[in-house]
Amino acid sequence: MISVTPKAVAKIREMLEANNVQGGLRLGLAGGGCSGLSYKFKFESEPRPTDHVFEYDGVKVFVDPKSYAYLEGLTLDYHESLMESRFVFENPNAQKTCSCGKSFLA
Repeated sequence: MISVTPKAVAKIREMLEANNVQGGLRLGLAGGGCSGLSYKFKFESEPRPTDHVFEYDGVKVFVDPKSYAYLEGLTLDYHESLMESRFVFENPNAQKTCSCGKSFLA
């Protein structure tokens, strides 16, 4: 299971509407970053046949099986302040994270 907080759901919805996307947000991983694996986002009109599909208050999140192995149990949040606005990943599978929080070592 992947959890998405109400603040993150609201931001994802806003991004989907601003980009005129009817599908959902793909949450995945790519090799690289300062800690080994980097989180990535992509808008997609529909899930792939093997995707895990999560829906939160009408917002869909697609995760491919390989990424899900490293993201299971993740909580995706969104923080906004005067200094910055960003998604925050609370990943129980991360043994080490970089200081910016955008990559991790599993």
